Amino acid sequence: MGIRKFNPITPGTRFKSANTFEEVTASKPEKSLTFSLMKSGGRNNTGKMTIRYVGGGHKRKYRLVDFKRTKLGEATVLTIEYDPNRSARIALIQFADGEKAYILSPKNLEVGQIVQSGPGAPPEIGNCLPLSEIPLGSLIHNIEMLPGRGGKLVRSAGSFAQLLNRDGRYAIIKLASGETRMILVACSATIGQVSNPDHNLERKGKAGANRWRGVRPRTRPVAMNPVDHPMGGGEGRASGGHPRSRNGLKSKGYKTRTPKKHSNRFIIEKRKK
Repeated sequence: MGIRKFNPITPGTRFKSANTFEEVTASKPEKSLTFSLMKSGGRNNTGKMTIRYVGGGHKRKYRLVDFKRTKLGEATVLTIEYDPNRSARIALIQFADGEKAYILSPKNLEVGQIVQSGPGAPPEIGNCLPLSEIPLGSLIHNIEMLPGRGGKLVRSAGSFAQLLNRDGRYAIIKLASGETRMILVACSATIGQVSNPDHNLERKGKAGANRWRGVRPRTRPVAMNPVDHPMGGGEGRASGGHPRSRNGLKSKGYKTRTPKKHSNRFIIEKRKK
């Protein structure tokens, strides 16, 4: 894993830095675990644009990643692969009966390594087991919110959470945002940090690289008319006033989380600003 810079032979490569893909071992995905991904371009079923700044981009195939890890037993890591649909790498594993699956690849996972899931699995990198059996202080990812629902938390490249303590039915987890919260010990998590930690060091180099990813140019709110945005209009180049969303909600410092949300009681310490 590393970042490489380019010689500035064109304006687009002057400030570009890209991943070296050192850990990737396969160029083509497993055909049985992929299917075509249709694009909407931000339009709904009547053709109306409901999501702005979406459209174009390279054609992709979706890789069916197993976030639940419900199949028990040992599996061998066959390949580490690039996934265009997420920032982290994915690993193709094969069980003793020949069944294959994609899992989220943790950092330092190697081809040929044995991974396990379920109660009784050893607490090693890549193994998925309940929070009740993971040693305190371990770095974890792909954490379930409810038992059997599959991992929902900590899935982006380079991210990790830490298991701090256990108190009865609940485990205390510290997330990357700084939030400390309780999760049922029956929920499962995978040991290790998510792969591709250098993802945030990449620089696209030019606007066209965003278009390859299906991201269209974004219009600044202060350049709009008052009918289109609360920050639009004004004589001359107006600052737009207090930063707000298109619906008028303040966009800096204003808390949008519902004060009476039922899961608030599980949050011990809120995230850091």
